[in-house]
Amino acid sequence: MTSRLHQLAHHHEFIGRHIGPDPQDTNEMLAALGVSSIDELVDKTVPAKIRSNTTAVLGAAVTENEALAYLKAVAGKNKVFKSYIGMGYHDTHVPHVVLRNVLENPGWYTAYTPYQPEIAQGRLEGLLNFQQMILDLTGMELANASMLDEGTAAAEAMAMCKRQMRKNKSDNFFVADDTHPQTIAVVQTRAEHFGFNVIVGNPETDLDQQDYFGVLLQYPGTTGEVKDLTAIIDKVHAADALATVATDLMSMVLYKSPGSMGADVVVGTNQRFGVPMGFGGPHAGFFAFRDAYKRSAPGRIIGVSIDARGRQAFRMAMQTREQHIRREKANSNICTSQVLLALMSAFYAIYHGPDGLKRIATRIHHLTNMLAIGLKDANFTLAHSSWFDTLTVQVGSKQQALFDKAIAAEINLRKVGTDGLGISLNETTTGEDLAKLLAVFGASTDIDALDAKAESPITEALERKLPYLTHPVFNSYHSETEMLRYLKRLESRDLALNQAMIPLGSCTMKLNATAEMIPVTWPEFGKLHPFAPIDQADGYKQLFEELQDMLKACTGYDAVSLQPNAGSQGEYAGLVAIKKYFQSKGETNRNICLIPQSAHGTNPATAMMVSMQVVVVNCDKQGNVDLNDLRAKIEAYGEQIAALMITYPSTHGVFEEGITEICDMIHAIGAQVYIDGANMNALVGIAAPGKFGGDVSHLNLHKTFCIPHGGGGPGMGPIGVGAHLAPFLAGHPVTAVPGTDPSNGTISAAPWGSASILPISWMYIKMMGAEGMKAATEYAMLNANYVAKKLSEHFPILYKGSNGFIAHECLLDLRPLKEASGVTEEDIAKRLMDYGFHAPTMSFPVAGTLMIEPTESEAKVELDRFIEAMISIRNEVAKVESGEYSADNNPLHNAPHTQEDVLSETWDRPYSREVAVRPTAFLKGHKYWPTVNRIDNVYGDRNLVCACPSIENYRED
Repeated sequence: MTSRLHQLAHHHEFIGRHIGPDPQDTNEMLAALGVSSIDELVDKTVPAKIRSNTTAVLGAAVTENEALAYLKAVAGKNKVFKSYIGMGYHDTHVPHVVLRNVLENPGWYTAYTPYQPEIAQGRLEGLLNFQQMILDLTGMELANASMLDEGTAAAEAMAMCKRQMRKNKSDNFFVADDTHPQTIAVVQTRAEHFGFNVIVGNPETDLDQQDYFGVLLQYPGTTGEVKDLTAIIDKVHAADALATVATDLMSMVLYKSPGSMGADVVVGTNQRFGVPMGFGGPHAGFFAFRDAYKRSAPGRIIGVSIDARGRQAFRMAMQTREQHIRREKANSNICTSQVLLALMSAFYAIYHGPDGLKRIATRIHHLTNMLAIGLKDANFTLAHSSWFDTLTVQVGSKQQALFDKAIAAEINLRKVGTDGLGISLNETTTGEDLAKLLAVFGASTDIDALDAKAESPITEALERKLPYLTHPVFNSYHSETEMLRYLKRLESRDLALNQAMIPLGSCTMKLNATAEMIPVTWPEFGKLHPFAPIDQADGYKQLFEELQDMLKACTGYDAVSLQPNAGSQGEYAGLVAIKKYFQSKGETNRNICLIPQSAHGTNPATAMMVSMQVVVVNCDKQGNVDLNDLRAKIEAYGEQIAALMITYPSTHGVFEEGITEICDMIHAIGAQVYIDGANMNALVGIAAPGKFGGDVSHLNLHKTFCIPHGGGGPGMGPIGVGAHLAPFLAGHPVTAVPGTDPSNGTISAAPWGSASILPISWMYIKMMGAEGMKAATEYAMLNANYVAKKLSEHFPILYKGSNGFIAHECLLDLRPLKEASGVTEEDIAKRLMDYGFHAPTMSFPVAGTLMIEPTESEAKVELDRFIEAMISIRNEVAKVESGEYSADNNPLHNAPHTQEDVLSETWDRPYSREVAVRPTAFLKGHKYWPTVNRIDNVYGDRNLVCACPSIENYRED
């Protein structure tokens, strides 16, 4: 290619679109830092002894169109057959208005977790709707705002039952044998590391033979049977134990709810409510429970409170249960939910309404009844006399022949035992599909005749009698116009990346490029059942292998597991692998996990989940791990130590000089080093944890590798491990994961976690190439150091590296300012909303600080806007210090300001309305309005309401 043509072509490169600053910005920022080049900045920031370039093997960047064309060809290798496999996964129709306006809309998918509720009111209302939907359908009193999937929700239910039943001394958890096999596997893995025993059996006959603290029942059962569980649940309660029921949301429309049978906890997945199967995820698990258990429930609960003007507002309730505060006392390490997917399912229910859902459920059930008649007429025996959408047909020795005949007709059935075939119908099934299915069994395909003969097996005792989805929100938006406007109204109450930079430390809110997102909704990826025969998933197989190689190149590890579907799950999977490794060597005495003070709160919570004892290692005044304290702890505990969990670069925003020494000290006693991958975006292309001493790391694909945060989930947390740990990576009982042993345990419900979002990271790495991946890391450091330098003239920076530079994030120390003025870090966080910015991370990892991480995707103009806002806020604080503003009537204390404030007839504030809502010139061009004033958290916890308020409350607005 000629150089002129090459230059012209280069302007189409993705790298320049992903990285914010252009060459002129870069030079100005370098000059501000007093360094001559990015190389010099990196040399002065990253310790020389850890430097390596493992990403060189990634090859050259490709353009957006080239990457999409290549991936389309890969996706084309997947065969999209009709899957009637069931087991909690069903094809569904995503309402188009939800597909385009939520799933494909950056206003919804680029938002961050709603820790700042005033700028997340749209999402929070959507999640409250989700909770209400789950409460109504399950018949329970409370529900959380979603879990990762059905299997992990069941495992969390087991742990909660044990916490609730402290007086019950049993360590046995009984699981009904008609539970989905992947759920049983996830529960067994979790139980093994908690020291519980799982007994799998028939609850009708086997419950009397043993003691237990809890029972898990599936309703309908995995092979389709629906039976009244009331008597079994009564028996469980009589034994002073708790009953969890895993259920199917769609069946709840027609069948009696588990809540009305006495269930204590109800779990399941929302997938069939308009969320594509996507070869396993992402979907939202749900978790409903009795009000009495709210203090020990895992996950997040959305509650209703009031703002400073006494108006209704939403927030995350009981936030003290969040891991970063509770640490090893946390209920779980699962702080990830699946917000985007929970919202999609709530919007599905809102759009269809109770009548629409009833139509869909009745149609699925009626088609199943027609299938049942057709099979019986052809002399087949059905395993059960009751069902919702799933039949198990006893076919004897013809199992394989019929299974193969179905495959030849591009139909996937489920093998049940050695002589059964399972068929689960779904919302997308048509009369024509039914005829093709019956033809496989050689049965009559006269659909009209079957339609006339079909009868429902639902008895009077099992029929649903209680109303559901009666709240006006589920009965108001059934025309597309109304739904479109409702979605837009909610979206406009949230601040996402399409509005402004989200400068959150430790969370890396970088660009989620459109080209990366496009393959997610391709049917070749979205319509595959996770347990479809693996030879139908050649495209996914290639995607997994290529992505695993890319991630190995980025981390320097030898093997990668893609199963964990959140960072918290990745941590857990990493510690399980370490535990299994030591078991294989007979070193079962190793039960101590060393964790520095500066660690993420999920780290100690994860260590507790594998029954390790947490020993905290102190940090020195520079924020580094105190090597003397580490030596003392190693001396004291020696070969009892299993692992050290450390975040690198540290959560304090610096590259610790002593990292290789720390790893050597741990390895010298035969222990393992877990390097938390939260800050991997400061390492890729510059240093590789697998090369400087890590044995295992989880990777937050929703941080470093561009999967969007989705308002607090979907996440993906694959792990990279050294060769010695590779044999201990998670397996799966239904679909074998190459190179793994199912006895290692199962971490998530699906074999490759949330497979359908992996194309996002694949696209990112492919379009960036070796050069771009390294440049992303360098610019993350440049942008962070530029912001830190500019702000350091106004606020103290808590920690810096030995040459005065930070990594990719910095901590502003607000404690002196708080002392002098009374202005808190929360005041500054809320005031930033008036300037149109999301707050940085507040009071983590150090109380009284703000943690800022600008990411490489932000251009200098946006960084300067943020710096201007922070300096303007500092000047406002000065006026409080000088007494010009009183401590309780100033723009910070009153923030955020709403339209309600500036439209009020009386204005009794010592600053103008202009200062309140347009404190800088850049706000004259575009202004984001928070829709509520500061929310009263204490009021919300004292008056806990986690269901949709009555419509009158909305009207007051």
